[in-house]
Parts: sequence; structure tokens; C-alpha cells
Amino acid sequence: MFPWPPQKHSGNTNMGGGTAAKEHPVEYFCASTLAAVVNYPLWRASALGQSGFRVCLAGANPLISNAASSFPALVPYFYAFSPPYKGMMATVMGMSWARAAIFYGSDRGKEVLESMGVSNTMSTVLPPLVVSTAVQCINMPLVRATITLQNPESPVRNIRESLRKIHASHGLSGLWHGTSAGILKTVPKYVTAVVVKDYVGKALPPVDPTSPTKDRDNLINSAIKSSAAGVAGAVLTNPLDVIRNEMFKTNLGLTDAVKALHKELGWDFLVRGMSKNIVAVSIPVASTIFFTDAFIQYTNSREDC
Repeated sequence: MFPWPPQKHSGNTNMGGGTAAKEHPVEYFCASTLAAVVNYPLWRASALGQSGFRVCLAGANPLISNAASSFPALVPYFYAFSPPYKGMMATVMGMSWARAAIFYGSDRGKEVLESMGVSNTMSTVLPPLVVSTAVQCINMPLVRATITLQNPESPVRNIRESLRKIHASHGLSGLWHGTSAGILKTVPKYVTAVVVKDYVGKALPPVDPTSPTKDRDNLINSAIKSSAAGVAGAVLTNPLDVIRNEMFKTNLGLTDAVKALHKELGWDFLVRGMSKNIVAVSIPVASTIFFTDAFIQYTNSREDC
């Protein structure tokens, strides 16, 4: 067992391997945007699986339809990677600013709190707790609209129509329906990811700054801590993802959604879409952390030249 907190080595565990977060907001946003673009189809497949939407590839390209008939478990992925990509731009931009705000706010918040003498544990946990809660509340209408839009049987064509339909059917408050489950899912996911990222970053052997392979070694360490953070956050919060998406689909409240899921699937609902969620959640989180480290390392290397 590693002690908490692990023994500190030189530098800090912010993204970038010891560089102050306040110096690199652009790198955080660029990394988050790149991760969102790369992982959009995976998010789409996860939304389909967890929401229980029925996927039909009858009108798809014959090659895709034939492949899907041979591998029925992969149907959501075939659909997710196939056009039309409804709501893609809004989804990518929503994910980009949200993850950038959470990771930048967490690292910057930790710097500020530690400079004020706050304990390491509180400095690590409090910023992602506050920032991810605020981001979830702000982003909620977009989150609901984008997930609702992924229903293959829905005639809604874009985000604007999706928002209008939700508003017309459920009023203004309907745009924030599912916020409770969203917060219960999103906040622990990012708090867990940030805590694991910092914990593993401190537990890994420090990189020798004089080593000719220091850049590669830093990226290897970043890949390890990023992967651990992504998987931990995805596994922990999958049941809450399922509940939130059920609330979106049925407009039920939190308690009624849990009861409906349990009646339909038993306790198996806790792992519905788990495999897709591990891919769709862990990879974006891990890649955001890794890309941020890589971009900051690249920026620093250019400044040193």
C-alpha cells in the first residue's frame, strides 16, 4: 500500500510535469479539444448503449450492414462511426470547454490552495469537486440535447431542434432534468480522475532532468497516470451514467428511473454499457491528460531552445 499522500519528489504533479498550470491555459484547451474530436464516435456508442436506444442499420452501407450482422455486439460501434454525425460540433465543443475547465481549474486551484497553506488532500479534492459541479450545471441542457439526439429513431435533426423539443415537451426546467444524476456521475468521475492522476504521478519514480531520454520518460509516466485516472473514473461512475441516460430517455425522476431500471434488468443495470463506457469515458479522460502533458512539454522545449 502506498501512503497517502505519497512522498513528494521534485516538481509537482500538475499536468506538464512541474510547470504552473496558469502558464498554459491554451494547452489545456487544445488538448481537451483534440481528445473530444478523436473520441466523439466512442462517446456516441456509449450514449447508445447506456440509453438503450434501438439501433437499426437497414439503410446503411451494405458493407457495414453485412459486418454488423456478423458481429451484432458491435452494432452500436458501426452506427456510431457512420454518418450522419448529428450534433457532432456542439458535442465536441461542449466536451472541449468542460474538460479543459475541469482539469485546468483543478490544477490551478490546487496551486492556489497550496500557496495558502491548505493541506494536500483538500487542495487535490476541493477544486475538481467545485469546478466539475459548476461545469455540469452549466453544460446540462447541451448534454441532454446531444444524448437525446443520438436516438436513431428520433426525427430530430440537430441540437437546436433537440433543445426546442425538450423545452416544448417539458418546459425550461426540462433542459436541466437529470442534473442530479449528472452531478452524481460527473463530479465523482473527475474527482477520482484528478486524485488518481496526482497519486500515481507522485508514486511513479521521478524522471532525471539530466537524462537524455527525459522527454520520453516524462511521456511514459504521463501515459501511466493518464490511463489509471481514466479507467478509475469510468468504472466508478458507470451506474450513474446509466441512471442519467434513463432519466433523459423517459423523463422520470432519479428514484423512479432507478426503480424502472431495476424492474427491467435487475441489478444488471449497474453494468449496462460498461464495456462501451470504459472505452468512451476512460480514453477521453486519459487522452486529455496525456495530450495536455505532451503539449506543455512541447511548449516548454520550444521556449528552452
